[in-house]
Amino acid sequence: MTENVVVLGAGYAGTGAINKLQSELGDNARLTWIADVDYHLVLHESHRVIRDPDVRSDITFPVNQIADPSTRFIRDEVTGLDVDEQVVELTNSDDVEYDYVLVGLGSQTAYYGIPGLEDHSLTLKSLDDALEIHEAVKEASQDATRGDPAQVVIGGAGLSGIQTAGEIAEFRDEHRAPIEIHLVEALEEIFPGNDPEVQQALRDLLEEAGIQIHTDDPITEATEDHIEFDEGEPLDHDILVWTGGITGRDAMDTADLEKEHNRVNTGANFQTSDERVFAIGDSAIIDQGDRPAPPTAQAAWQAADVAGENISRAIENRPLQTWEHVDKGTVISVGEKAVAHDVKPAFGISLPVDTFGGIPAQNLKKMIAARWIADITSWNKARKSWSSL
Repeated sequence: MTENVVVLGAGYAGTGAINKLQSELGDNARLTWIADVDYHLVLHESHRVIRDPDVRSDITFPVNQIADPSTRFIRDEVTGLDVDEQVVELTNSDDVEYDYVLVGLGSQTAYYGIPGLEDHSLTLKSLDDALEIHEAVKEASQDATRGDPAQVVIGGAGLSGIQTAGEIAEFRDEHRAPIEIHLVEALEEIFPGNDPEVQQALRDLLEEAGIQIHTDDPITEATEDHIEFDEGEPLDHDILVWTGGITGRDAMDTADLEKEHNRVNTGANFQTSDERVFAIGDSAIIDQGDRPAPPTAQAAWQAADVAGENISRAIENRPLQTWEHVDKGTVISVGEKAVAHDVKPAFGISLPVDTFGGIPAQNLKKMIAARWIADITSWNKARKSWSSL
């Protein structure tokens, strides 16, 4: 009997799983890939597009460069998952039947009920988002003067917020644009929950770039031209970018699966409360004991291999593998500069410091992205992308 295997999403989770499934599934399975775009975006480099839209050609890869000829691809938006009928519901196409489905739809921005925030902010969850921020910054800077600079506020000082602020600072410097940049974080320090050493290293780079940092005061309301704080004075903005949180996709809202805020709960084997449905990446809350796996690109890359193999095992009625997330460290860019922290030793060589910057950190960040591109396409394409990473 031929099994229908369907993968949802073209992010790290979906793309990585397709890559694995194409090598794992035999002639007894048909593979269908569904996504709302016909390319894979190296999302953790999408902030580069804010500074220079031409970068997009180096960080997007058409699905036909990734999918085998035998893999059926459908470009459409997923609107629902009916686990009783075993169908994926789409906006413009007929329902797609499945025997096994892997949910890798990623996430959408969470606004935490803050009044006006969704209506008055931009986000960075896609290529179109990055292009929209670029155009907004470009237009605002053209209307500004040295005496009255454009005010750009980034809400949320996690990885996306920090990297967004860094790219806007590079745009400002390259174009000598009259822009003031503010990075706002509700908690006591930027890059919350991480080692104070890397927090300070990032703060140093941000301040060197002329970015004003506001911490320990949550946003309580956003309007068309300013944000309100719990305690501090309002902060004016011409552009507000919100990077402060994630929640699950609306498509999972009616799916009869155990989930939290539309993120599907799974075991360490990626199987959900329905044995025919697997989930990975930001779409999932993956059991890892004391705490779930983090919603990061690194975790999605690691998970995709095991999830793909487990679907193949399920088809063959073999025991499923469990997955344990291994944190291999963090590398964050601030414009052209970067900071690396707690990077695991490679080839048996121990690093002399936990946190470092400079050219080693810059090249390490490039190498991480290049390795991913090579895995899903080829090293030749990774080399061509190197200068944009």
